[in-house]
Amino acid sequence: MKKSMSVLLAAAMCSAMLAGCGSTAADTAADASAETTAAAATEAADSSASAEGVNVFKIGGTSPLTGAAAIYGNAVKNGAQIAVDEINEAGGSVQFELKYEDDENDPEKAVSAYNALKDWGMQISLASVTTKPCEATSTEHFADRIFGLTPSASSTAITEGKDNVFQMCFADPNQGLASADYIADQKLGTKVAVIYRNDDVYSSGVYEKFKTEADVKGLEIVSATTFTDASSNDFSVQLTEAKNAGADLLFLPIYYQPASLILKQAKDMGYEPTFFGVDGMDGILTLEGFDTSLAEGVMLLTPFNADATDEKTQSFVTKYQELYGDVPNQFAADAYDCVYAYKAALEASGATADMSAEELCDKMIEAFPTLTYDGLTGTGITWDSTGAVSKTPKGMVIKNGAYVGME
Repeated sequence: MKKSMSVLLAAAMCSAMLAGCGSTAADTAADASAETTAAAATEAADSSASAEGVNVFKIGGTSPLTGAAAIYGNAVKNGAQIAVDEINEAGGSVQFELKYEDDENDPEKAVSAYNALKDWGMQISLASVTTKPCEATSTEHFADRIFGLTPSASSTAITEGKDNVFQMCFADPNQGLASADYIADQKLGTKVAVIYRNDDVYSSGVYEKFKTEADVKGLEIVSATTFTDASSNDFSVQLTEAKNAGADLLFLPIYYQPASLILKQAKDMGYEPTFFGVDGMDGILTLEGFDTSLAEGVMLLTPFNADATDEKTQSFVTKYQELYGDVPNQFAADAYDCVYAYKAALEASGATADMSAEELCDKMIEAFPTLTYDGLTGTGITWDSTGAVSKTPKGMVIKNGAYVGME
């Protein structure tokens, strides 16, 4: 992501993520099925709103539902919807009506989407999915006194100076710290090269903390090279420098789309170091057109493993696959946890749906730092008063096209 493996990473991956997202007939059918299920759940929640003791809270969020980052936005929307459906079907005193607006991974459009949700009557928010849009909308949350819990945006700027914006994923610095600690403690490499994107706050933020912690842990960084969004197709210079420097581990604090190109180009030039990524790499196995054999042996830290055998994870994965036809990534799991964390906070605080957004905001600010939540992305999850989350990441390695725990 360590002073402690309990205060870490992200996954945020959280952030200004760019990825391709294809569409097939099966996808269309799955979407139609999911929309029908969501509509039925919302109708059930609305019909029960008049029942004594039932509170239906309006919860909204902005996410890139279209465009290059749609793979992240739709995963978050889908994960949140599954949680809402489960909670509403259980018929407890706290229920939800969920609405998402498309922000196309654009800060200006995210603010417009946020305002549309405010006009709709949003009382609590899942904030924005990617970092730059969330930095923009978090300012609006603070000004309007609407509490926000982002599933995946990881920049520290999102929460700094805002008492009512919290994170479910690890902040960028914690990912860098946790990654350096894990590589050093597990003795995964002796000479480390880094390739990071210097015009992306997520990537550069993870790298800066990684470098600081690497110095503390005695890791030798023999090469640190950069790229920008405009130069993210050819990594031959960066890979050649790493290879010539004798790097036996390549740390990639980047998203999976450029990582997929790096893996392909490294293979083509016969360079085979250990590859180690962060939560932004989660999703590489489902990237359209990617040869997953290139990711064999890639390691990463992530708070969620869809192959875990516990009942909660398998139930979620099964539902997600049935509704949406894909294996859920960590962003879907983070959103699922957000909704259930909201349920716990609303119950603990005694909040009611007739309260104003500002009243609910005060309740959530008070409740979240007192919670200890067990979810898909960790057990014993807690928050401090700054909005930062504490949970333990999992070391994963890709084997035979699947994530396998390293512990």
